[in-house]
Amino acid sequence: MAEQKQFEEIVARFVELKDTSELMMDLAYSSLLLNSPELAEEVERLEEYMDKRHTDFELLALRVDFKKEEASGLLGLIRLGLATEKIADAAAEMAEVVLRGIEPHPVLKLTIKDAEETVTQACVTETSPLINKTLKEARIHEETGMSVLAIRRGEKTLRPKSDSKIQVGDTLIASGYAEGVNDLKKLASPEQVCDIE
Repeated sequence: MAEQKQFEEIVARFVELKDTSELMMDLAYSSLLLNSPELAEEVERLEEYMDKRHTDFELLALRVDFKKEEASGLLGLIRLGLATEKIADAAAEMAEVVLRGIEPHPVLKLTIKDAEETVTQACVTETSPLINKTLKEARIHEETGMSVLAIRRGEKTLRPKSDSKIQVGDTLIASGYAEGVNDLKKLASPEQVCDIE
């Protein structure tokens, strides 16, 4: 039974690595296309988080006392964990292009120039009507024209799903037309502005 719990913990940590690396790649592409230093900084922050989580994952896997026939499956999982780390590193390299102000390729430059979208962050405060609603129920896109790219909750940055519940203190990272920025901020924080790191 203890082995089963250890295995479930390893799988849960791997899923977190996979989800975080996918989110990083989405944010890195968006930072390039929208020429957004804010998104690029979020990718960098997540890369540091991934380094810690990947080390924790490998240490946990190495501590488990599996039977010989289970070892090859565990080795495969460790290798997949390493692949998520490489994806995270690649996303960070993409984001670095934006942060260093490196001149984008002419094709990418045309795409950026034609982009009418922007990226913003909005902190959810206690007076927000969004609290305890799922993203689907909140209808943020319909209300503001902004699409939630990620939700920062404490040290974690989550990939949003339609059933993700919004909590007090969440920071919504969203993209859309500039006209929707104030609408999103008012919806998330009707009476005050909160500090976003």
